[in-house]
Amino acid sequence: MSRAPVAPLVLFDLDGTLVDSAVDLWSAMNVILQGEGRAAMPLSALRPVVSQGGRAMLAAAFPDLDAEARESRLQPFLDVYAAAVATHSTPFDGIAEVLDAIEAAGARWGIVSNKPHWLAVPVVESMGWTTRSAALYGGDSLPRKKPDPDQLLAAAADNGVAPVHCVYVGDDERDIAAARRAGMKSVAALWGYRLDGDDPAAWQADLYCAAPRDLLAPGALAR
Repeated sequence: MSRAPVAPLVLFDLDGTLVDSAVDLWSAMNVILQGEGRAAMPLSALRPVVSQGGRAMLAAAFPDLDAEARESRLQPFLDVYAAAVATHSTPFDGIAEVLDAIEAAGARWGIVSNKPHWLAVPVVESMGWTTRSAALYGGDSLPRKKPDPDQLLAAAADNGVAPVHCVYVGDDERDIAAARRAGMKSVAALWGYRLDGDDPAAWQADLYCAAPRDLLAPGALAR
């Protein structure tokens, strides 16, 4: 890939795209459940909704509660998660090679996530990416978040790259919608978190990749 054309700026979603964080989120949710005398939930019940955010994870864990009752548990859940934010989280297999290849091609890469910035920062630090990532936007960095394009446009502007020359990689339909609205090439990361009923083909991404190493194919990250 170092010899193949690569967009000057490649942006990634975080959870479910760069990092497999499901176990740490699941562990935190079970602390909340067990603190209320409830049974622990299986990882298989939480994993598909991780990319949907904390509220969706709480809905999966507390299906009998209404939105208001679940909302009161959001901050406690995030606080428990923050205390052990990257105990078990790791980059997906092949991601390290992809990031190395982007840099070898003389391009830059960054992160645009709907995860709160204060939680994204320690995850990125734990991966050793703080000085390597050319951008880090969380869901609370700007008034609007994905599927709105604001974060993507801001990351491109920060790096002096026109959106049309950028690529965005994500594992959720919101990622693809945000990339489209920003005028960036969209790449669907099929290795990420998805609900059983999701149909990635309906997202209309520019490219679909089954595994991170598929991003190493010639032209995959070109723009």
